[in-house]
Amino acid sequence: MARKKLSEFRAKSILTAALGVEYAGVSVDTDDKGWQKHLPSKGRFVVKVDQGVKGRFKKGLVKLDVAAADLAKAVTELGSRGYRYLLIEPFAAHAEEAEFYLSIERTRAGNFVSYSRLGGIHVESKAGAIKRVRLESSSDSAAAKELGLPPESLQILADTFDDNYFAFLEINPLVITDGTPQLLDAAVEVDDEAAPFVNERWTPDDFRDPSQLTPEEEAILELASQSQASFRLKVLNPDGAFFLLLSGGGASIVVADEVNNQGHGKLLANYGEYSGNPNVEETYLYTKQVLSLMLKSKAPRKVLIIGGGVANFTDISKTFKGVVQALDEVKKPMRQQNIKVFVRRGGPNEAEGLAQMEKYLLREDLHGRVAGPELTLSKIVPLAAETVTTGAAS
Repeated sequence: MARKKLSEFRAKSILTAALGVEYAGVSVDTDDKGWQKHLPSKGRFVVKVDQGVKGRFKKGLVKLDVAAADLAKAVTELGSRGYRYLLIEPFAAHAEEAEFYLSIERTRAGNFVSYSRLGGIHVESKAGAIKRVRLESSSDSAAAKELGLPPESLQILADTFDDNYFAFLEINPLVITDGTPQLLDAAVEVDDEAAPFVNERWTPDDFRDPSQLTPEEEAILELASQSQASFRLKVLNPDGAFFLLLSGGGASIVVADEVNNQGHGKLLANYGEYSGNPNVEETYLYTKQVLSLMLKSKAPRKVLIIGGGVANFTDISKTFKGVVQALDEVKKPMRQQNIKVFVRRGGPNEAEGLAQMEKYLLREDLHGRVAGPELTLSKIVPLAAETVTTGAAS
């Protein structure tokens, strides 16, 4: 039975409506240029990634007790790590011992409920305390009684589970306040086989299934979650011709816009950026994923544009070592596909880095053009476009 993950925002909207509990969550899409206008103006909040990522708290993808004035900064920071969808909710202060665990799962043998008074982010280390029983009236009352959850609330959750063809529901932590359940974190998976019955209920934006990402996008999300540097990668056209390896959010916008202005928007393969002074290994890992996408593309002519503004503190020679390391692993298939590389970069140790890059590209017959700040950033695009349209490097 295939499963799709609902966004936490959508899952909680459904569950709280069924329970008759007010839900004040706000979903943020960082690709929406007007996302800041949706931010709450008063109070304190939790900001977290809403993309079906497991272990968010341990990966630093949840920010607690954020003031309204700092919401934009928190969203921007998490977004800079490669995440598009975020969830903002009111911060609910509570004691750690008040965090319970509750889940319902559909199996061939029926629906089962698992529950424990020892919930929270370390629930896996307390797995021995989790009880699991078939979801029946007798066991329902036992689960509800142990958690202090009104039996009717558990019945509502069970009914909502079935009515919406959920395959899995996990609430962790669950906090009970004066008999009212608070779903601080919730994860829901929908039975894919039920699609013909419930398709009208969902839109593509309701789902956050990591399987919808390419392996390369998943790898960059994982890299971003483990680094202080910023990494983003979004595949636009798997069979595109223009592949971008860009440093800095501003540079990525300039180059992507120029590709479109040159009339090649439909051939733009990816969008993203790396910044924040990544080390050699991180740059290598990021470049490797972009190159993987590029070699899979069926476009007859392809170019790689390595670009960026004039960096303030990112060491150009250091990051270029990582880029060259990744290029060196696939230089043969790149030559076979006649891929050319175009570079425009500036910043600390730029002379050393650019010389290193040009020497390598010339030696391996991958050279398109290598330039520093003397060339306007956007001007690298028409040079690369000439290769795509005519097959001749400028």
